[in-house]
Amino acid sequence: MNQHAYLPGDCILLHAESRWQGQLHITNSGSEGLPIRIDRYGQGSWPRIDGAGLAREAVSLINVSYMEVRHLEITNHTAQPALLRGVLVAAIDSGTVRHIVLSDLYLHDISGTEKKKDSGGIIFQTSGSHIPSRFDDLRIERNLLWKVDRSAIAGLSDEADRTRWFPSLHVVIRDNVADDIGGDGIVPWATDGALLEHNIVWHANQRAESYNAAIWPWSTDNTTLRWNEAAWTHSTLDGEGFDSDYNSRNTQFFQNYSHDNDGGFMLLCTPVRRDVRKNFGNSGTVVAYNISRNDHSRTFHLSGADSVTIHHNAIYTAQGEDVQLLLVSDWDGWSNDARLAFNLFDVQGAGRYGHGAERHSDGTFSLAPGWGGATEIQFQCNHYVGRQIDAPQDSCSPDDQAKAVKPLDWSMLPPEPTFNPRNPTGLPVFLSAHRKWMYRLFSLQFSANIKLYRP
Repeated sequence: MNQHAYLPGDCILLHAESRWQGQLHITNSGSEGLPIRIDRYGQGSWPRIDGAGLAREAVSLINVSYMEVRHLEITNHTAQPALLRGVLVAAIDSGTVRHIVLSDLYLHDISGTEKKKDSGGIIFQTSGSHIPSRFDDLRIERNLLWKVDRSAIAGLSDEADRTRWFPSLHVVIRDNVADDIGGDGIVPWATDGALLEHNIVWHANQRAESYNAAIWPWSTDNTTLRWNEAAWTHSTLDGEGFDSDYNSRNTQFFQNYSHDNDGGFMLLCTPVRRDVRKNFGNSGTVVAYNISRNDHSRTFHLSGADSVTIHHNAIYTAQGEDVQLLLVSDWDGWSNDARLAFNLFDVQGAGRYGHGAERHSDGTFSLAPGWGGATEIQFQCNHYVGRQIDAPQDSCSPDDQAKAVKPLDWSMLPPEPTFNPRNPTGLPVFLSAHRKWMYRLFSLQFSANIKLYRP
């Protein structure tokens, strides 16, 4: 199958319940309107590609355009973890690779090493030591990733170098479910205008014992993240549900749901010391109309990012929890210009505000009052409920006070749909039910404040 010369418009159909060991490696491209398609036929379980540790990637798509891959089960399991992947799609010294679709795949038991972030489920790579290379129209949709090490869906690139910036375009990562992930969940890299929509990441950072988060962009511009859920991320070495990371500009988090993450809701970070090649800083992040419920440790961790706007978010901390609602810390310098407005801080335990006086080996901080060396940290018209320790000065006119987010009666919300990753055929029904549940949640919380985007 690998040796065949495929033509534009060809379909490579694998029979349901068939089993293949080794690597599926396609080297031919389709053409516009005539992609090469890999799919299944017949009744029964999806065709299984088992890398079995015999190849680094169970499915390899390098320098091919107009390729669509659907309805495969993919695994790459060995007794000894190594740099292993389920799917690698790469553009290497090839210019622009166009129209790649990875959809409705079931990836599980990928025995990747926890020492490499580009080890894991779906890795998309761009590099060009001779020819600048990128993707244009890369879609990663409706995939299930379970028991994957280290990253579920992640980019890898040397095109993020700001002296020769060549980002991928029209990257869409949508409707994916990732559960029991060794390190990071979903991480786009070297993109401009990427959309991450209605992805669900549960139980990330389970085994890496290093700094990881559930959903976050790195070295990207103009990324939009909306309607995603991140929950039960392990560890306070980061351990947040979401992160706006460095070498990035204008990242937007709209209407995402974060809950029960050990490291909290949102990290906004960059080394303040710039690197002309690899650190353009982190500026222009907007965090709006999101919900954080029962996140632990810290809510917003501001570490070096500038020009941050955080507005109309609903933050709920649980009874008995002692949470740092805003932690400001030093990363080769301090943040400048952050505005928090019209947010709800509903605290059933204790909520604290301040700067990191001491950093501990587990990634947590001891807090001291005030913002340390950070400047222009402004609070405006936020709604405070419960015990607020070292609360900031908050200015608000009577006319604006009503614009702040109000607490939600959670009893009005039906239980969140559940899903068993052992049953991949149930994914479409779950995704549909989960979208409706998310719309109900955000309608109840924000209908008085915004016109909701409907997923």
